[in-house]
Amino acid sequence: MAEHYRLDASHALSLMQNGDLTVEEYAKSLLSRIKERDHVVKAWAYLDPDFVLKQARALDQIPAEQRGPLHGVAIGVKDVILTKDMPTQHNSAIYTSSEPSTVDAAPIITLRASGALIFGKTTTTEFASVTDGPETSNPHDSTRTPGGSSSGSGAAVGDFQVPIALGTQTGGSTVRPGSFNGIFALKPTWGAISREGLAQYSITCDTLGLYARSVADLQLLAKVFQLADDKPVKPTPFDIKRSKVAFCKTANWPKAGPGTQGAWEKAKSILEKQGAKVEEIELPEDFAKIKDWHANVLAGEGRTSFLGNYLLAKDKMHSMLHGHVENHTKLSRKAQLESYDGCARLRPVWDDLASKFDAVFTPSVVDEAPVGLGSTGDASFCSMWTILQVPCLNIPGFGGENKLPIGLTLVGPRYTDEHVLWVGKSIGEVFAREGGWKSKLI
Repeated sequence: MAEHYRLDASHALSLMQNGDLTVEEYAKSLLSRIKERDHVVKAWAYLDPDFVLKQARALDQIPAEQRGPLHGVAIGVKDVILTKDMPTQHNSAIYTSSEPSTVDAAPIITLRASGALIFGKTTTTEFASVTDGPETSNPHDSTRTPGGSSSGSGAAVGDFQVPIALGTQTGGSTVRPGSFNGIFALKPTWGAISREGLAQYSITCDTLGLYARSVADLQLLAKVFQLADDKPVKPTPFDIKRSKVAFCKTANWPKAGPGTQGAWEKAKSILEKQGAKVEEIELPEDFAKIKDWHANVLAGEGRTSFLGNYLLAKDKMHSMLHGHVENHTKLSRKAQLESYDGCARLRPVWDDLASKFDAVFTPSVVDEAPVGLGSTGDASFCSMWTILQVPCLNIPGFGGENKLPIGLTLVGPRYTDEHVLWVGKSIGEVFAREGGWKSKLI
């Protein structure tokens, strides 16, 4: 029983559907892992083991023919997503005594209806909107951040405490923790999964994120959330041989540290040896403006999103959030509109460019997870893709100078989530085999 926590969701699901493993046994194994490790990792904002086991026993009573496609699969939920039976506190002093919501967020409704075991609430930064980290540490090195703002979700999956967790991304809050924790992280196409019931920072950027230790598990979630492309992917694995793969450094490349630079060159070499046609591409000049446009959009929409809590309890809010409401950057409405329009104009340009390749890779992070828990790291390499609203998949497999994980991001045109996962599954297997990084937690 003690080793069941190591199972990917797909494997555990198969055992539970076949009657070879009960949900209660599976939950007990995960809880034993958390008891062993969470005094170091500190991934949970709320976890009630008795309630977890109560839910597990109820799922075990469901007749086999009535069980959902996620029957018994344990899922951690970022603590900015409403849950009707657990408090949602946003890592905010305003909501420390928050009672459970009377409703679930839309994604939680979908997951429960599919038979998932909603395990607990994972840690985040304040309102998922600042870079000051929670106490959560990186499972591969407790002196380093797991990334943010989806800190607990990334760390819990990376540490085998749950097989799947939900995050969110407004800048780089799903992809960055994916890279730092050595796991797969999918930021789907914006709007492809409902974000009703999630704390709002930027309606233009906020996207539900998905964490897992295998692409097969993300494909399982994609099916549940109906992330269907117009052109269905083939039932056979993606063939890397003779595929066209682009590598796109973007204007942020000067920030890339030695770990990311090494992963970049190694990935190109690996794919070339597999028979892929690899080329580096440059984006049109206007794409360099997206960094500033993204900042403008967040500043403008943050004024709206944080106004209520600012008026309610300004003294309990982070000063950065004050800055949004008070418009410290002096953002004009004209500049805000220019930022919206500039990004909107470039989205179809990107779609057209990316559609010429089977895969496009870009950096996930500046480098390995930085030392210290005070800051969750730099999201520079992610924010452009977030506001372009495209699907992004962090693929692990590489390591930096300190033997800590580094991933690369596979990006596609909008609404090609299935394709990104299909390609990412095959390439992810090769990166895992030849990228050189192996988790010491296994």
